[in-house]
Amino acid sequence: MRALVKSRPGRGLVLDDVPKPEPGPADVLIKVTHAAICGTDLHIYEWNEWARENLHPPVVVGHEFVGVVEATGSQVTDIRAGTRVAGEGHIVCGHCRNCRAGDGHLCRSTVGVGIQRDGGFAEYVVIPARNAYPVPDSVPDQVAAILDPLGNAVHTALSFDLVGEDVLITGAGPIGQMACAICRHAGARHVVITDIEEIRLETARRMGATLAVPAGAASVSAAMEQLEMTEGFDIALEMSGSPAALSDVVRHANHGAKVALLGLFDRPIEVDVNQAILKGLTIKGIYGREMFDTWYKAVAMLESGLRIDPVISHHVALADFEQAFEALLAGEASKVILDVA
Repeated sequence: MRALVKSRPGRGLVLDDVPKPEPGPADVLIKVTHAAICGTDLHIYEWNEWARENLHPPVVVGHEFVGVVEATGSQVTDIRAGTRVAGEGHIVCGHCRNCRAGDGHLCRSTVGVGIQRDGGFAEYVVIPARNAYPVPDSVPDQVAAILDPLGNAVHTALSFDLVGEDVLITGAGPIGQMACAICRHAGARHVVITDIEEIRLETARRMGATLAVPAGAASVSAAMEQLEMTEGFDIALEMSGSPAALSDVVRHANHGAKVALLGLFDRPIEVDVNQAILKGLTIKGIYGREMFDTWYKAVAMLESGLRIDPVISHHVALADFEQAFEALLAGEASKVILDVA
């Protein structure tokens, strides 16, 4: 079968013919129809420090995908062949304290699809049946392909009560853009988002941001003044991995505000912890999706009017993957769908 493979250390990927995977007793074999490129895939493509530490070639990459179940293992009874599914990309152990307590997203033994095991940038992928999420007919393929990153946005945004609150989002990548739409859908009053790229801010405006402004403390202060806010933001979602952005969050957070951190920083950072203490901030780290409550909420919001398709900027054939990756790295694309089937 055709698959995008990280065949060796170094920049780039190769489209190669690899053996079709076989499902184990508790697995499903999925014929992939569409996939989407994630920031993690860009790290792997560029072979940065994170990729060098976490991935051991050769491996088929990709963890955002949708497809149709073609075969099931002998122990699988709740999913049938022919079911359209998206894949939860975090495979957890199921028996550690957090897994047994219903907090699988905090499993210490998490294995990443497309990172530590073969992923979905391929004609076929195998995952545990419990990781396959059936997709209702109301959700189109291109949206189903990005349920994984939508789940990150849902997990982050819905960590705190948004109704009537003023929200600051730092980082207008696809997840930040989707978070704008979620905050609006969930009843936030004002949603202000920052980024260094105007093209990203424009998409965020289409996704429901009250104001989308250049990153920086002066811009955030000006936005507060324009919106006649006098007490700071009630909720902050940090999605950029920028030390300066985190400083902006702490500086402009209201006393008693709640902060969710999704963006990963590429180095240790300094932050004014005294401000966080004196303001009584609640800070929560976010990793992946809550399995599987986040998935239920994401699909329910899509079925009740949430629109996220503006984040999708390009469709390309799997064979044209290099064009897609280079467009993303150049800042010319937002979310790219790979047409696999």
